[in-house]
Amino acid sequence: MTITSDWGEWWIREELEGVEVESVSLWFLGVTGWAIRTPETTVYIDPYFSTERDREYIARMPPVPMEPGWAEECDAVFCTHDHRDHFWPPSFGPLLDHGGAVHAPAECYDIHDVSDVPEESQVAVEPGDSVAVGELTVHVRGGNDPDAAGSVTYVIETPEGTVFHGGDNRPCEALDAVGDEFDVDLGMVSYGTTARRLGDDGEVVRRKLYNDAQDVIDAANAVGIDRLVPTHWRRWRSIQADPGALKAAATTFEYPYAIEEVEVGDRLRLDRPGVVTPTHLDDG
Repeated sequence: MTITSDWGEWWIREELEGVEVESVSLWFLGVTGWAIRTPETTVYIDPYFSTERDREYIARMPPVPMEPGWAEECDAVFCTHDHRDHFWPPSFGPLLDHGGAVHAPAECYDIHDVSDVPEESQVAVEPGDSVAVGELTVHVRGGNDPDAAGSVTYVIETPEGTVFHGGDNRPCEALDAVGDEFDVDLGMVSYGTTARRLGDDGEVVRRKLYNDAQDVIDAANAVGIDRLVPTHWRRWRSIQADPGALKAAATTFEYPYAIEEVEVGDRLRLDRPGVVTPTHLDDG
């Protein structure tokens, strides 16, 4: 499977791996994918770099910012569930060339062909597990994604604060438990919509996909997310949502304190609010 970056190598060379980080930094890869770096450690969560149409009636909207084989730093990969845009061996396989492992629910390995991934690099995780990676501790917790065979959430404890990655999970008791256990500074929650899709018989059907605006705010309040980052909302050409609606939905709730809207390539710092956009331009 060939992956082709829309941006060439400039972004990974000048931004993701070219910036000297003094604090915990997070780069948005598109969909729900993130690269998280500290001065000593790099982990990827839900990386997805496909340029192909996943179904004939929907197409990828965000650009592909890098090719995974270009990465020179990766200590571990974490995937939230079995869907291809979250767990796809061609996307994370080359990242494991640096010695790390992919951590994901057991269902991911059952559903996808992982024959090209060394067995020792395949780690099945379940709620309650914790994984130490450099200065980071990644806690595996439960969730509720009714469209997935197996799904988890991740809580990443860092020297500067705590990050929650919700995958495509929806409000549930497991998120309340995360809020009781952790003080979350920054959290990502998938935001989507109800959309038309083709059924197996070729008929167009309408069904709910991902969290709607109220679900996102309910999840943020269950977890106690100070800085909320909606993701997935412009993943599909025919399935999009307006992040502006989240501000209205959050008006009478305690959380979040801030909603930060990111585009592919943007960087967040855990020690301060605000989005850092890419500053370098492609010379070629």
